[in-house]
Amino acid sequence: MTSTVPNAIEHADEQQPPITMFGPDFPYAYDDFLAHPAGLGQIPATAHGTEVAIIGGGLSGVVAAYELMKMGLKPVVYEADRIGGRLRTVGFDGCDPSLTAEMGAMRFPPSSTALQYYIDLVGLETRAFPNPLAEATPSTVVDLKGESHYAETLDDLPQVYRDVAEAWAKCLEEGADFSDMNRALRERDVPRIREIWAKLVEKLDNQTFYGFLCDSEAFKSFRHREIFGQVGFGTGGWDTDFPNSILEILRVVYTEADDHHRGIVGGSQQLPLRLWEREPEKVVHWPHGTSLKSLHLDGEPRPAVTRLNRTAGNRITVTDANGDIRTYQAAIFTAQSWMLLSKIACDDSLFPIDHWTAIERTHYMESSKLFVPVDRPFWLDKDEATGRDVMSMTLTDRMTRGTYLLDDGPDRPAVICLSYTWCDDSLKWLPLSANERMEVMLKSLGEIYPNVDIRKHIIGNPVTVSWENEPYFMGAFKANLPGHYRYQRRLFTHFMQERLPEDKRGIFLAGDDISWTAGWAEGAVQTALNAVWGVMHHLGGETDATNPGPGDLFEEIAPVELPED
Repeated sequence: MTSTVPNAIEHADEQQPPITMFGPDFPYAYDDFLAHPAGLGQIPATAHGTEVAIIGGGLSGVVAAYELMKMGLKPVVYEADRIGGRLRTVGFDGCDPSLTAEMGAMRFPPSSTALQYYIDLVGLETRAFPNPLAEATPSTVVDLKGESHYAETLDDLPQVYRDVAEAWAKCLEEGADFSDMNRALRERDVPRIREIWAKLVEKLDNQTFYGFLCDSEAFKSFRHREIFGQVGFGTGGWDTDFPNSILEILRVVYTEADDHHRGIVGGSQQLPLRLWEREPEKVVHWPHGTSLKSLHLDGEPRPAVTRLNRTAGNRITVTDANGDIRTYQAAIFTAQSWMLLSKIACDDSLFPIDHWTAIERTHYMESSKLFVPVDRPFWLDKDEATGRDVMSMTLTDRMTRGTYLLDDGPDRPAVICLSYTWCDDSLKWLPLSANERMEVMLKSLGEIYPNVDIRKHIIGNPVTVSWENEPYFMGAFKANLPGHYRYQRRLFTHFMQERLPEDKRGIFLAGDDISWTAGWAEGAVQTALNAVWGVMHHLGGETDATNPGPGDLFEEIAPVELPED
């Protein structure tokens, strides 16, 4: 996500419950659902071995496939590119294999508790991510309008930056009941969450993030809004989100999704890859030692889907890039939704017309990154004149915007993310090759650090990505515009299919852009679990009475429904 702040409100009671991505739109405890000894549910024995198409091998698709396999179904995963989706970890040619770059998701908040369940399940480790001014970050430089400020904590910055942080805290408290909602989420007080959020959705659905700031007395100063947009606090600036719905931003700050981030040691793509190969201890129907990999020919997913259509008996028929045609009782679509409009030939009858409208209106954010490998974390060297680090994590209004310094110890090769940008800032890089991008970035950083020769430390070629140019993505992640709440509700609630005509059932939408928290892996996991419940229910299964699933509790916690007329 592009938005960043520190904890806007300091909590006096340090013993209060930890925050999770529990809502506010759908306050369901996915972490409790996963941890319950009864499991996620069961299907009739007559359905054991039934094939279910999983379209997209990103985190959402792999989680859904893994859980359906445990129930005794046979997931058939289709993947156009590589397992992992936007959990994409790459190396550098000719360099130590331990040097990796996270081209997509690279930092995860502790509030992502369903995601953490799977991280723990496959035995991965995490460590603090070096965001600006974070405890794990030795130092941060904020460079605006040609003036640089070195800081190890927020208090080291000029007063205007603290004023901006305080303005944001006041803005949230006065305009969005921040403390009250944060407390309700911590306590999992569902009635209070729903009461607060219903009023805010009705009041703010048509409001942009920037308009929300402008309506606040705390942000009456354009200078404060400009600084907040360019720098923010925590992981970067907010301005690329300014045109988006303020509801998108509130979901992030309420659940502290932009705080205390951790990275996955060795790379995030290991998570879906390990789930692909994992042999669950408890599995129905299949023999011990079964994995998703073992259920697929040669251990590989099937190729890209080229056509989706409905056939007799309300079946879903899938044609892949090899020309193979298979028909399924149920399917889960986890790829980015625009694929249904462009890369895949689809019958209009797949979804109700209102859902097609919601898919077409999905708004994606662009995003670019460029990484280089270096011989060592030279940025920790001390400037003899000042005693400061010679280079720092950098936030700037120059082309690079955000520069992150990633090391694995003082004597080991390291990695610099020279630039991480979004939206218009990302589009500026689009025509340039990796090397051309690197040259512009080195020039910008050279103006901030004139005495540091970054180039002499580079030991390999840069690697880069522009997600808007990736053929199977066409953008980095969803971000609703004002007025899009109704569209998002249609997509998120699609797994509840009893209210749909029979000829519109059987295919389920999932993935982080179907979630309320797009751009966060937690949303991919949550919607995967919704789809798992949907498929189970569609095939005649049910959850254990002691562990009701998201569909069982839907009527109690359904997202706010705004009028259409």
